[in-house]
Amino acid sequence: MKEEIYTIPVMDGFKEDCECPFCAMRRTLEDKTIDYVLSPAYMEEDVRGETNDKGFCHEHMQRLYAEGNALGLALMLHSHMKAQHETVQKLLSQSTSGKRGLFSKKQADVSPLEANRRHFTESCYVCHRVDEIFDRYISAFFMLWKKGGEFRDLVTGSQGFCLNHFMQIYEAAAQHLSADAAKEFRDQIAALEMENLKRVEDDLEWFTLKFDYRYKDKPWKNAKDALPRSILKINGQFVDRSPKK
Repeated sequence: MKEEIYTIPVMDGFKEDCECPFCAMRRTLEDKTIDYVLSPAYMEEDVRGETNDKGFCHEHMQRLYAEGNALGLALMLHSHMKAQHETVQKLLSQSTSGKRGLFSKKQADVSPLEANRRHFTESCYVCHRVDEIFDRYISAFFMLWKKGGEFRDLVTGSQGFCLNHFMQIYEAAAQHLSADAAKEFRDQIAALEMENLKRVEDDLEWFTLKFDYRYKDKPWKNAKDALPRSILKINGQFVDRSPKK
């Protein structure tokens, strides 16, 4: 199975000490995709064609700029800008001539220019590539789970997941496992998730209490980093990463 080539990053993700192994996998994948976009791979015609079409969301444009590769980003944006210039010019010509354009059959109630605007603002090459590969990580996760052994121990011994990825794998179990195996899996990860949500919830409560003068001299326990861990648990977002210089 081609999913086997994705088992290494999945194993690595579950070896990280964090509140969600899937978020760790996705962060690493996102970092590699950013590096890939600014690498010589950008000169390949198929990559350039996709970046010209999809562009980048606000978050990933900021990440690309923060990398400091001014020439790589400028070359990519120049190609993207030329492609968008040509597209918008064509759509404006169609608009003034009264033609409906390429989007008329599927979106008769939306002008070609508006359809292009929606595509332009809602698409992102990095998001698309990360989502596509991450879906394969999910398949590889269940393939490893079915094998049992060391990997299953890593999962059940983990700190659980962010809420988004917990619900994702809970629902995906029916697609990858038999009915009995899916029930067993769901029971195990639900218990794991509830236990770890309570742990982080308690840490966050203690964090807030430490701002009360009555608890000033009390030990921090495990609460010093409760806030970023809670953000990861609830929002699936790392807040401890600084942009590269």
